Amino acid sequence: MTASSDNSVQSSKSSLTRLVPLEAVLFDIDGTLCDSDPLHYYAFREMLQEIGFNGGVPITEEFFIDTVAGKHNDDIALALFPGDLQRGLKFVDDKEAMFRRMAADQLKPLNGLDKVRKWIENHGLKRAAVTNAPRANAELMISKLGLSDFFDAVIIGGECEHAKPHPDPYLKGLEALKASKDHTFVFEDSVSGIKAGVAAGMPVIGLATRNPEQLLMEAKPTFLIKDYADPKLWAALEELDKAVAR
Repeated sequence: MTASSDNSVQSSKSSLTRLVPLEAVLFDIDGTLCDSDPLHYYAFREMLQEIGFNGGVPITEEFFIDTVAGKHNDDIALALFPGDLQRGLKFVDDKEAMFRRMAADQLKPLNGLDKVRKWIENHGLKRAAVTNAPRANAELMISKLGLSDFFDAVIIGGECEHAKPHPDPYLKGLEALKASKDHTFVFEDSVSGIKAGVAAGMPVIGLATRNPEQLLMEAKPTFLIKDYADPKLWAALEELDKAVAR
């Protein structure tokens, strides 16, 4: 471990101890439970190129991050088809169907997910999935990852008054679990998701799965991890356990 990474482990250690006694953990799904963004990117790129979007030039990953990643489908539809919302909504519905076909065979959990799942279960914590994905996507991904019995609630941004980056979905998650924001933290991988969790008053652990770390840090996560095997995460959870013991 380098000196800089060692320092970041030290700085993350005490960042969750104010949550004692910990009650709950909230998870985003896309990019947080699984590395699904490549499938979304592929579906958008292929389908947009097919209809001649951007003069038939394939969209870039940068365009995907700026316009699509972590955002609600209504906002994506408006961004892609500003003059024709109905066409945009139909397009994103068709794209989600393509994503589900691919995800059924290709979806894999993020590295270390099973380890953090066991830690949460062993501590008897409440847990909810909070996502901007459509419910059909959310339920498919949770099922494919073997987490159908893990989550106590699944909150869909589109079923709230406002989707992420508004705090509404995370506040609804707390309400569903009957948990306090003062005793709950969030796992998120997108700028809009981190902003939502922070606005809801909770510490957010950001996952640098695909989105640039600099962009994620601007949304003010408590700290960033590469995946659930990252030493920074386990240093913070170990410190939590010590705080409980004290």
